[in-house]
Formats: sequence, structure tokens, C-alpha cells
Amino acid sequence: MDGTAITILAIAGVVTITLYVLRGVLDQLPDLFESARRAREAWQRLTTKKDEPPQPDELEEQPQPVAVPPANGEDLPAAT
Repeated sequence: MDGTAITILAIAGVVTITLYVLRGVLDQLPDLFESARRAREAWQRLTTKKDEPPQPDELEEQPQPVAVPPANGEDLPAAT
């Protein structure tokens, strides 16, 4: 009888420790993926050619083009 109780407690302890470790590993995965993404982007910036213009970030909002008014005496282009 005593051997059964000790075995059940031992198995419960192993399961508890396993779940605790697994939870710790899973909590660290988002930070690991973020670090891998930053490393990949840094590598791509390092390996791009220097004569290529820098690409704007997709998340950044692009400025709207500014319309330049015509100089005095010039007509506006006619719409077709």
C-alpha cells in the first residue's frame, strides 16, 4: 500500500515539473521569434547592394504628393 502511494506521488511530481518546464519554454517562444525576425532583417540590410535606394517600411505611412501651383500667367493643363 505504501509503495503505491509513493509511486503516485512521484508520478504526479514528475508531471508537475514537466508541465512547469514546458510552460517556461512556451513563454519564451514569442521573444525567440521576434529576435529571429530582427536578425533576418539586419542580415538583409547588410547584404543589400549599396547603390539600391532604401525601401520604405510597409508599416510607415507614405506622405501624400504635394501639388505645385502654376506660376503667374500660366494656364492649368486641360483635362481630357
